[in-house]
Amino acid sequence: MNRIKNLSESNFLKLLFAFFTVCFLIAAVCMPDRAQMFSGLWNIISQPSKVSTNYFAVGGYAATFLNMGLVALICTALFVALKATATNVSTLAFLLTLGFCSWGINIVNVWPTFLGVALYALVKKEKLSGLVNAMLFSTGIAPLITDLMLRYPYAEAVGFHWIGIGLAMVVGLAIGFFLPAGLAFSPKVHKGFDLYSAALPIGMTAFFLQAVLYKTMGVALPAAPAADTLKVASPLIVNVFCGALFAVCIVFAFLLGCKPKDYWRLLKDPELVTNFSSTYGNATFLMNLGMYGLFILGYYNLVGATFNGVTFGVILCMLACCNSGSHPGNVWPIMLGYVAASAVFGWLSDLAGGSFAGAVNAQAIVVGLCYANGLSPIADKYGWRYGFVAAVMHYLLVTSVPSLHGGYCLYNGGFTAALICIIMVPTLERFAKTKDERKAARLEKAK
Repeated sequence: MNRIKNLSESNFLKLLFAFFTVCFLIAAVCMPDRAQMFSGLWNIISQPSKVSTNYFAVGGYAATFLNMGLVALICTALFVALKATATNVSTLAFLLTLGFCSWGINIVNVWPTFLGVALYALVKKEKLSGLVNAMLFSTGIAPLITDLMLRYPYAEAVGFHWIGIGLAMVVGLAIGFFLPAGLAFSPKVHKGFDLYSAALPIGMTAFFLQAVLYKTMGVALPAAPAADTLKVASPLIVNVFCGALFAVCIVFAFLLGCKPKDYWRLLKDPELVTNFSSTYGNATFLMNLGMYGLFILGYYNLVGATFNGVTFGVILCMLACCNSGSHPGNVWPIMLGYVAASAVFGWLSDLAGGSFAGAVNAQAIVVGLCYANGLSPIADKYGWRYGFVAAVMHYLLVTSVPSLHGGYCLYNGGFTAALICIIMVPTLERFAKTKDERKAARLEKAK
């Protein structure tokens, strides 16, 4: 335990990635349908994965966990083999990629964009070790890669074919090659208020490619998976696995020396902190990972979410920000905003005679909330009321944004959060006072 306590931030995070990898691989062989694990994995690889594809329905529980474990192994191996420095951004990239492995990413569709980032490193003569995060973020458009391999330009899958594989490689190389430039520019657009910063370049790329490959070419956009597939779910499997995983993280945080007062300081720190492991230490970050994970899991149980592969994945996707600025103290206003918006607009829809589909436990809203937590810096800097408003705005837009990218951007909610920042942040900077400014004004008035 002392050796783990003395690990650097980078090595500690790599060990954490390896721990998650092992947990998913072990869980795969413990699933009740493990006899169909490999055939199920083939189903996941060989079928379209357009948003929202429930891998529990496509391949089964064991195959989904196996796919998640294998992709996690690939990601961990990249950090270790390339001797990359793991940071808070790496935590976000790893957990985000892992979360999507239950509803969009698989062990085949990650490679074209990975190679595109490698090509960028070769052309620009940059070390690939500094671009591992970009490689992981490039998978946000993985469903398009799969569609190009399996069914473009047809509405139904026809299987792997050389033309499709070649087209997927060309598109993937182009996406990966230009992504690092987009990642560097994105924070300038949202000014750091969208923790899912990679969502903006990925979302815009998916928007452009959907327009070129489908709209401009006159090719019909394939339909999303049937809604009935989302009914394949298991609250028991998801709750037991996530509950045990997050509980172990909390126990290890205590063993590594985290005290309640340390975690309280993280929750109550008035400063806007976006790197928990570096600022508060590895043990306190690990405590937030466990506590925030249980907080997310508790919310989804409370609202009655369907625990299919998509919901399982978004728990991890929401957790991805646990080292970059999100914690229960600044995310609860966002959850409250979603619940309030659902209640108000459900009532208004009834008055207008509309067909309301935005219940707080509706699948699209469950997914949308996951990425609304990326707006937690707004609550951190301006206060919970503005976090609440940002969440309501996110709720209103998140189900409309997929029409821009055709369901090919896995980072849909993060892309929506960037749009909210473009609308809201300039207004806040002009008309609202930060928490620090309000505090200073109160102190001045008290003199």
